[in-house]
Formats: sequence, structure tokens, C-alpha cells
Amino acid sequence: MLDKNRIKLMIKMSSYEQSAGKEYLKISTYYKKDYVSLNTLITVLWVTLGYMLSVGLFIVVTMDSLLQDLTFQRIINTGAIIAGAYFVVLIIFCIVAAIFYSNKHKKAKQHIKRYYHDLSHLEKMMSKETKRR
Repeated sequence: MLDKNRIKLMIKMSSYEQSAGKEYLKISTYYKKDYVSLNTLITVLWVTLGYMLSVGLFIVVTMDSLLQDLTFQRIINTGAIIAGAYFVVLIIFCIVAAIFYSNKHKKAKQHIKRYYHDLSHLEKMMSKETKRR
């Protein structure tokens, strides 16, 4: 005979595996430090690319005014301002990314812990049923 509670639990677990569980299972395979470091590194690469494109676009748009009073001192000052702004933006993004991915990993671990609890509960239900037979 079919157990309605077991079927409900199996449906719940199956739908979880198909939706959010897929991502959470992937995240939970990493250690927290590795997951946060990897995703922070990816964030650094994307921020660097975005910053370079933004600065390049700014230089192209303001090319006329930049070339009018071009001196060696102005080039050094502009480069220092661009580099300083880059490091400030990079540090801010790294801190935010580390906090975000740390919380995301923590949330995934909590969801997976609940999933494994349901899995063990299902296993107990199935073992009770096999003992009855």
C-alpha cells in the first residue's frame, strides 16, 4: 500500500532538486573559503574589465579636452587618479562580493542540511515499510 506522507515527501524533495536545490547542491560541494575566494576572484576580473571599458569610453568621449593642454604632469596626475579610483572601486566590490558569497554559501548549507534531513526521514520511512513486508 502506498504511504501518502512518503509520497508527499518524495514530491517535495523532487521539486526541490529540480529548482533551487540544483544550485544549492552545486554550491555546497565547495568549502566556504574556496567558494568565496573563487567568486571574489571572478568579481575582480569582471570589475577590472568593466572599469577598463568605462575608462576607455571616457577617454574616447573627452579626447578633445584631454589633448588640448597635454603635459607630462597632467598625464601622471590623470593616471594616478584613474589608478586610485580603480583600487577604491575594486576594494569596495571585493568586500561586498565576499560578504555576499559568504552569506550565499551559508544559506546553501542550511538548505542542503534540511534536504539531507528529509532524505534520512524518507529512508527511515522506507525501511519501516520493508520491515513490515
